[in-house]
Amino acid sequence: MVQQQTADHGCKSRVALVLIDGLGDVSIPSLGGLTPVAAAATPNLDALAHAGVNGLMDPVEPGLACGSDTAHLSLLGYNPRIYYRGRGAFESLGAGLAMSPGDIAFKSNFATLDKATGIVTSRRADRHFEQEGPILCAALDGLKLPSFPNYEVRVRYATEHRCGVVVKGRGLSGNISGTDPLKDNRPLLTVVPLDNSEEAKHTAAVVNELSQEMQRILTSHPLNVRRLADGKNVANVVLLRGCGIRIEVPTFFEKHGLRPCMVAPTKIIAGLGLSLDIDILEAPGATGDYRTLLTSKAVAIARALAAPLDVPPNVFVPGEYDSKPGWPGGYDFGFLHIKAIDDAGHDKAVMLKVKAFEAVDKMIGQLAHLLWQAESGGNVSYSICVTGDHSTPVEYGDHSFEPVPFSICCLKDFVKAIGGESIIAATSMDTFKLPHVSDEGFESPERIDVGKRWARATAGDPVTSFSELAAARGCLGRFQGSEMMGIIKNYLQLY
Repeated sequence: MVQQQTADHGCKSRVALVLIDGLGDVSIPSLGGLTPVAAAATPNLDALAHAGVNGLMDPVEPGLACGSDTAHLSLLGYNPRIYYRGRGAFESLGAGLAMSPGDIAFKSNFATLDKATGIVTSRRADRHFEQEGPILCAALDGLKLPSFPNYEVRVRYATEHRCGVVVKGRGLSGNISGTDPLKDNRPLLTVVPLDNSEEAKHTAAVVNELSQEMQRILTSHPLNVRRLADGKNVANVVLLRGCGIRIEVPTFFEKHGLRPCMVAPTKIIAGLGLSLDIDILEAPGATGDYRTLLTSKAVAIARALAAPLDVPPNVFVPGEYDSKPGWPGGYDFGFLHIKAIDDAGHDKAVMLKVKAFEAVDKMIGQLAHLLWQAESGGNVSYSICVTGDHSTPVEYGDHSFEPVPFSICCLKDFVKAIGGESIIAATSMDTFKLPHVSDEGFESPERIDVGKRWARATAGDPVTSFSELAAARGCLGRFQGSEMMGIIKNYLQLY
């Protein structure tokens, strides 16, 4: 295990990592050739880049358009080519389903199936399914498979249209396909084994029957009868994909010597964190979508990093409905995940992605404000790091292979760059939501260049703003995600 280093002055060094899902993008004609983050007014992100060190990062490797799960594994120091076992276990763990060795799990969607044709007409029955999703999950949880009565099926609601599904029993294999066609208006798929093992063949039969039983229960459920009468999409099928087992790896603390915590309302990221023994903090109002309260995320991470000066939030326990107290001595590594940027990219919403970056920038100021209060009253020095897990260009609507900007800055240097203690002290802690915007009438905002307003706070590199092109001039150069934790730990040794 790598032990955390401290600076010569005896202070402990702790870091808040803000991971912006889908951060990167490409030049957008309607933004005058800028990317969304370059077009946004982001004084706090610019100050962080200006006062810290920067680079461009390929989350897994150059030229690979990766998913969030494989990217997060890579960034946290776990080679996905060695450790990745499917995303289903991450989604199910994050949804609250405990998993044992041998269990299989799926990342699942409530969707709409045309029973007459077998066509999945909508992979998302409803984006806003918070009220009805748990009801349908309760109806499915514990269902019995007529041909395979020895298997236990557990289902729990995740977020939006998603749920976690776990099958427990002997002789199961994660090496099977799924039922999700991945696009609307395509046939529901039949599960097939992906190798010639008897376990995979048997598991495919089990999961095909599971899919049929779920359809039977959902089709006759009163909630769907009512949705049909109201002219809404019925949620009459659960799409099963990403079959996986729980990974067995060294814990994050064993690997890095930093006690970790995470705010991740997105269940797949929370489940990945749980797989690495990272504490998942409670953050009321943090939803993992456009309606999320970013301030709540900042408060949760700041409280966790400030302990024992503050009381850390409670943490989530898979398989239990009650949480447990957070680590009273405080955490060294706080991981704050933001999903809304990625959603805007998938939804091809140019202005929403721009405005969402401005909301994230506001949250960065709130996080810095809270950490500065803690640093001023204790024996801990803080740093803030901001990066992404992949690019989700609004022109494409999907993940792509462009690298993402990376910046890390010591808090005291950020405070100097932003204008001093009086500026950081005046930061409003009022909660706010992401704006509801359209692309009509959008004008690119005037970006504030902190490099023109204040002298350089550190001798890091010539970068004065946070964007893809600016980061390319950083002293860290271009590096792979597997190097990120080493860079962060080396940076903490300086402070």
